Amino acid sequence: MTNPSGCEISPFIAMEVLKAANQREQAGDPVFHMEVGQPGTPAPKKVIAAAKAALDSQQIGYTDALGIPPLRAAIAQHYRDFYGVEVSPKRVVVTTGSSGGFLLTFLAAFKKGAHIVLAEPGYPAYRNILSSLDLDAVGLPCHAETNFQPTPELLDTLEGPLDGLLVASPSNPTGTMIKRDELMSLIDYCKARDIQFISDEIYHGICYNEPATTALELTDDAIIINSFSKFFCMTGWRLGWMVVPEEMIGLIEKIAQNLFISPPALSQYAAIAAFDDMAEMDANVTVYARNRELLLSELPKIGLDRLASADGAFYIYADVRDFTNDAVDFCTRMLAETGVAATPGLDFDPHRGNGYVRFSFAGSTATIEAAIEQLKSWPGLKKGSR
Repeated sequence: MTNPSGCEISPFIAMEVLKAANQREQAGDPVFHMEVGQPGTPAPKKVIAAAKAALDSQQIGYTDALGIPPLRAAIAQHYRDFYGVEVSPKRVVVTTGSSGGFLLTFLAAFKKGAHIVLAEPGYPAYRNILSSLDLDAVGLPCHAETNFQPTPELLDTLEGPLDGLLVASPSNPTGTMIKRDELMSLIDYCKARDIQFISDEIYHGICYNEPATTALELTDDAIIINSFSKFFCMTGWRLGWMVVPEEMIGLIEKIAQNLFISPPALSQYAAIAAFDDMAEMDANVTVYARNRELLLSELPKIGLDRLASADGAFYIYADVRDFTNDAVDFCTRMLAETGVAATPGLDFDPHRGNGYVRFSFAGSTATIEAAIEQLKSWPGLKKGSR
């Protein structure tokens, strides 16, 4: 059947790898999951307890389209506690995952045909959501020299009108971060050119050398997108949030009412408790840090010695051009021959990604250790193996 919309959407390759890995597991073969960015730990204990209490005491029905007031207030308090930034709860928009936040942002901030700059490599759903909305995703090639992040100098190389810039710090897939002064330079660049600045901050809290800077510390004009999925380990609860300029609240509310009615009610009641015990989440980050150090130490020993800095998030982005010029085939063979599941860089960079692979270290340390042992003897990591 032909596609009546004419909209071309690429697959999310990480999910395709997950599907293949699950099929391998179902056949009884071992799998070492390093393909998806899903924490290996459950939601916080207080969140689970709050969900059970809500089932007993609340009507789990529709809520306000922008989210229940206690959760919006809790998120605003989080910015005071975590960043020292004052945010009015009325600027907080609770969303159906960060995915709902991107959809609301793109619909509210841009007209059809607008041009939004995305760093390459970057999260593939940005590009695909924009394409589905008849918006132009403008890829900006970023290299190790700029820590795989955009700079004003790189933006100056782009031709034509620019309407938006979306940055992620820490980034998926590289884990790299934008320093405070660099973030300020990008914000100033956008303000001077009337470019809407969007900051994806869903990996905030998962940092290893220094904390991430929220764009809210530097401007009230940015759109901030965050989520309970990563730091708070609530992927399947499908809950995120935005902080938006006051003048956008009314429009976003109307769009949210019509597209989503409301975010998941049970998840909202439960998420109020997510901020009550940050020590549990910090303990998870300690495990990620151990996994990160293990990979940064061991991968170079088996030939993967060109790695992004991985300052935050839970990913290693590895240059595999010494072994292959087809990362999809490389990952397919790696899964079939070792059980190690990783995501080809083509998911994140449609032009140069065939030379890269992303390894997620969000799982257990035992999984990471076992995966390394499997890769040590894999012929695919021998020079000339391609």
